[in-house]
Amino acid sequence: MTGNPSLFSSFHSYLPTSSVTLADGSTSPVLGSGTVVPTSTLPLSPVLSLPNFAFNLLSISKITRTLNCSVTFFPGYCVFQDLLTKQIIGKGHESTGLYILDTSITKGISCLGVGTLLDAHYRLGHPSLPLMKQINPQFNKMTSLQCESCQFAKHHRTSLSPRVNKRANAPFDLVHSDVWGACPVVSKAGFKYFVTFVDDYSRMTWLYFMKRRSELFTHFSSFCAEIKTQFNVPVRVLRGDNAQEYLSATFKSFMLQHGIIHQTACVDTPPQNGVAERKNRHLLKTARALLFQMNVPKQFWADAVSTACFLINRMPSSVLNGKAPYHCLFPNKELFPIPPKIFGCTCFVRDVNPHLTKLDPKSLKCIFLGYSRVQKGYRCFCPSTGRYLVSIDASFHENTPFSSSKADIHESNDDILIYTMTIPESTLSTNIPQVTVPDLRPPVHLVYTRRHKAPDHPPPAIPMITYPDTSSTPISCPEPVPASSDLVSTSDLDLPIALRKGTRSCTHPISSFVSYNQLSPASCSFIASIDSISVTKSVKEALSHPKWRHAMVEEMNALDLNGTWDLVDLPTGRKSIGCKWVFAVKVNPDGSVTRLKARLVAKGYAQTYGVDYSDTFSPVAKLTSVRLLISLAATHDWHLHQLDIKNAFLQGDLKEEVYIEQPPGFVAQGEYGKVCRLRKSLYGLKQSPRAWFGKFSQSIEQFGMIKGKSDHSVFYKQTESGVTLLVVSVDDIVITGSDNAGILALKNFLHSQFQTKDLGSLKYFLGIEVTRSKKGIFLSQRKYVLDLLADTGKLGAKPSTTPMVPNVQLTQEGTPFEDPE
Repeated sequence: MTGNPSLFSSFHSYLPTSSVTLADGSTSPVLGSGTVVPTSTLPLSPVLSLPNFAFNLLSISKITRTLNCSVTFFPGYCVFQDLLTKQIIGKGHESTGLYILDTSITKGISCLGVGTLLDAHYRLGHPSLPLMKQINPQFNKMTSLQCESCQFAKHHRTSLSPRVNKRANAPFDLVHSDVWGACPVVSKAGFKYFVTFVDDYSRMTWLYFMKRRSELFTHFSSFCAEIKTQFNVPVRVLRGDNAQEYLSATFKSFMLQHGIIHQTACVDTPPQNGVAERKNRHLLKTARALLFQMNVPKQFWADAVSTACFLINRMPSSVLNGKAPYHCLFPNKELFPIPPKIFGCTCFVRDVNPHLTKLDPKSLKCIFLGYSRVQKGYRCFCPSTGRYLVSIDASFHENTPFSSSKADIHESNDDILIYTMTIPESTLSTNIPQVTVPDLRPPVHLVYTRRHKAPDHPPPAIPMITYPDTSSTPISCPEPVPASSDLVSTSDLDLPIALRKGTRSCTHPISSFVSYNQLSPASCSFIASIDSISVTKSVKEALSHPKWRHAMVEEMNALDLNGTWDLVDLPTGRKSIGCKWVFAVKVNPDGSVTRLKARLVAKGYAQTYGVDYSDTFSPVAKLTSVRLLISLAATHDWHLHQLDIKNAFLQGDLKEEVYIEQPPGFVAQGEYGKVCRLRKSLYGLKQSPRAWFGKFSQSIEQFGMIKGKSDHSVFYKQTESGVTLLVVSVDDIVITGSDNAGILALKNFLHSQFQTKDLGSLKYFLGIEVTRSKKGIFLSQRKYVLDLLADTGKLGAKPSTTPMVPNVQLTQEGTPFEDPE
């Protein structure tokens, strides 16, 4: 019974009113009865309403029968336990000889489920024993938590002085912030840093992940906008350290415009920013415990930190007198919308692939990695598909780690990238209360050991090849790394290495029979470099090399920006064709590597005539035309210009309806099971050369160039200033002529129509090495000959000036030789 009518969620009046006898013998009228819900797990009904009654009384006999529960009284507290599920549904504490029902922390107790006390400790992210005692009274009988993961993760020095907490008077009057990183292990989403924003009043924590520290301002402005929209209050004071990111001109200007006071700690005085420093330490301690408990690989550290933030926001805080930060800002919401589970355990998520047959498995084996902020479901990672999944339809084996070793997940998913189409980098942040790491997942950076091949013969000395990084400055190719137990061995991979590097003896080295004395040093470097690197062959091998991986991501960006395809469900009765990656090395005239190139190629051999292609003919540059062009340039001393059109085949428009599978190693975010409906032509399609050449010839003729009649790959233009000649072979263009102004205008026109790159003077075209000197232009096919000898195993054979007996007279007379079979 109660005298407070505001407690009722539903109420029924008594007419006429009845009465009830109280403990002192007096009677009181009863106005009615209704339902009171002090916590979500303890609905009380019926509750009598007495006017001017100063107490709220609860009948033990009534509640045990109504809710089918037991009430156990201990010295200092009591516990309500459901007899069917054995879950703790409420508790109370003793005060002045009476037991008072607790209505705060019990809102989250029912989610803990069944199991041992340590299971509850694991599910809640390894909180301390005092916190567990507040959550579940059964922990009161324990003096310590025998949790090995906590010892590894949380062991620290004892504090030497007590800490005085002075809270702000209102939410977001004071916000603490600190940046953590760089993490030595890059996360699945490519993050290396995170920044926290802690509300001093509620101690609620917002968490954002970053790839670079320079992203701090973007996340802070997003945080301020969220607080203003969701709580209708501004951030008044920001307290942080003296990191340069907080002191940038953009950051200062933003705070001045919004009236935010920026407080910074004194130099070398971290305690002045102690709230944020301790919060980061708390997050990392909890994240380490989560990783250690189930042997989760370190590449999932961001998922562990986000889960730690989610759980810590829902744990009782001593600063808040046992209240959870989440309840300070959201008092009417449940702590856990779904029951918490042990981080890193094995789970099975329902497979929603519409193409499943009745005999296919109905679930995917995943590793549980936290909770979603925007969906009411569990966040899991499926190594077999390389995708993050959010689902409420999941079953858990909480005491079973996903893998016995960290290598299992690496090995099953090194060759898959989660690719998000046309999503700007600013959207990759994660803002919490409930953190969700985005599904854009760059591949794991692997430490690899290069394997040196022993060739059949040593080549002439060649310069060291340098690999460019993502910037324009080349860096030296890394030296071989000694193998150890901490390294991921790729000794069985065929990584980019020198083709003929070794000390194996050769009876007849080709250097004894081929001379380069006639060539300049630059020409020697160039012809040596074009065959000095073996190109990667497999997707897994390429993804293990950062620069090949960068080339693949660059190609995917080009395909996306060009609008090459739409992701759709495969129509009934249609088939999709496969695709593969082809890799190449682009070199500068001095022999250095300019870039590594990855190209996505469709498996055109699987196309069907009349269904996904029709006409395929496309002109091909004749070698006779190429030699004629070079001969004219040599005769008239014309300069030979070479241009390269980037992603040429992607420029052509498709008339047919063509479907291809998603690129190997890449899975579009949220588009599992879909195929690519091509809008533009793609390398490997039977009609792609025709589509591209039609687009190119149409554009070049608009400039005034005329197509040759004997070779449609040759174009020319005659003006009063001279003649301009052009020959095109797929995406390689050679230009020469006497009209230098016309050639420059033609280059500018091509730059405006296509994404072209000026390669300077002609050096290599259609497998022919071109070397120019005062004596003329020299053509050779050294690389082709050496590759042919290597393929036939004759690279170390003794050369012969004539491959067959000279002066042999061949006649039609004589007896044919028998077939040796």
